Amino acid sequence: MMNKLRMGALIALAVVTAGPPAWAQNLRVFDWSGYEDPVFYPNYMKDHKQKPDFSFFADEDEAFQKLTAGFKADVAHPCSQSVVKWREAGLLEPLDPKKLKWWNDVLPGLKGIKNLMTGPDGKAWLIPFEWGNTALVYRTDKLKPSDVASLQAFADPKYKGMVSIGDNVDDAYALASLAIGVKDWATMTDAQFKAASDFLRKVNKNVRFYWTDGAQLNQAMASGEVELAWAWNETPAQLQAQKVPVAMNRDTKEGLSTWVCGYVRLKGGTAPDSEVYDYLNAVTAPDVSNYLVTQWGYGHSNKLGMAKVDPKVLKADGFDNVEKYTAKTLFQSPVPIALKQKMIAEFQKIKAGF
Repeated sequence: MMNKLRMGALIALAVVTAGPPAWAQNLRVFDWSGYEDPVFYPNYMKDHKQKPDFSFFADEDEAFQKLTAGFKADVAHPCSQSVVKWREAGLLEPLDPKKLKWWNDVLPGLKGIKNLMTGPDGKAWLIPFEWGNTALVYRTDKLKPSDVASLQAFADPKYKGMVSIGDNVDDAYALASLAIGVKDWATMTDAQFKAASDFLRKVNKNVRFYWTDGAQLNQAMASGEVELAWAWNETPAQLQAQKVPVAMNRDTKEGLSTWVCGYVRLKGGTAPDSEVYDYLNAVTAPDVSNYLVTQWGYGHSNKLGMAKVDPKVLKADGFDNVEKYTAKTLFQSPVPIALKQKMIAEFQKIKAGF
């Protein structure tokens, strides 16, 4: 989510235009910040000796707007809630599973997700890469487990100025939907949408800032500026490695959100097949799994690679069973376009204080 990954200064440095720079000859990847690290695609680097050209987006709605406005790249990294929308908008080229070395080695639990890897037409549209949670993360030296037993903590006035949630429509409304008891946001009624939006308005009063990049949030939690966050797995994984006292509570009363992200081929890309599939095969190779799990806190899509990760680590993070991992959560599946547009418009109003 996405990676389902997401950017302040980097956005300023990576402003995208309506097309690639004239000198760009490499594969062009449209991605979340952080995934440009060559450790995610070692085999591509081995074969091509240089990184692809990366451009970044903060969330998938921003990415969608840029792509529909004419921005060009070869591959992109959307998540489960966006694949159908991007496909129906004519932004994607189908993938050739015969050229995807690890297509048949995707975890069975991911293969079974409707409209993720393939569409109703039977064509392949996305190769999964990572999967994870958006959940409550807190400073364990500042807050007790009883303080964060419910997602209602985000709206509690006593935490004013201590909260951060992502500047991301999907994650925000996943939080709000869970908080009002909705697990399937695709069926949200008008009354439930109003209740979810009202909850976000209460949260907005407590928000110190809306984070746009995992590094930004990590720094704020490490310094103590933020004590309570709605965040991805990478935040506790990376901060715990730095001995910062944080934890992710996956057992709040209302639950948590799960997502799957992956790579798609964009229509209008100019890179040759060899580069596109070399990259897709590199990020989904089994030798990436251990790094993704242990350093970023995300599950990898490759069942062969996941089988080589320390079973104790997998169990501790809940990655030993995809079906169990996604049970009792709000899965970030596609929502009706009209509802998504309402979410986008309302979230902008909420952040502006209206």
